[in-house]
Amino acid sequence: MGFSRIAVDPAVLYVDEGQLLTSAGSAAGLDLCLHLVRRDHGPDIANQVARRLVIPPHRDGGQAQFVERPVPRRETSTLSKVIDAMHRRQASHQPIAELAAMAAMSERSFMRHFKQATGMSPADWLISARVDRARELLESSALSIDAIADECGFGSAITLRHHFRRKLGISPGAYRARFVL
Repeated sequence: MGFSRIAVDPAVLYVDEGQLLTSAGSAAGLDLCLHLVRRDHGPDIANQVARRLVIPPHRDGGQAQFVERPVPRRETSTLSKVIDAMHRRQASHQPIAELAAMAAMSERSFMRHFKQATGMSPADWLISARVDRARELLESSALSIDAIADECGFGSAITLRHHFRRKLGISPGAYRARFVL
């Protein structure tokens, strides 16, 4: 018995056809649940639920379905102090020489250890942290894209848009639209 009239779209996490809703798997089931909460109770409640579940409020299909920035283990990471400082100062310029000195390493060793601990270079980590902050501000504030770019350390809206689209596959404006009633 075949189901020849069913169309599968591998680029989406879930489908809402009114009475019929399906998801791509267990994690996508959480995305579908948030979609239902958003649909029935609005984006503010859905964002609260997502935060309690420690998951993004919305993921597009086709984006990387994994955590890009693994969290270093605190008890063994010699870089945790540096990563905390980078996070606190994410809107500031952060030269590798300063970061390496903070970690009491040569620049080359710092780069190698940082990549081992986080899975990415310090520059990529910083861009990801800035994009994450931009997402928070797009979800929760009425700041302009220019103000968000400045607040997050991108320097210009053009740079913010470039990195946001590269990391998330969507523009900041389109992302913000998902969180407006």
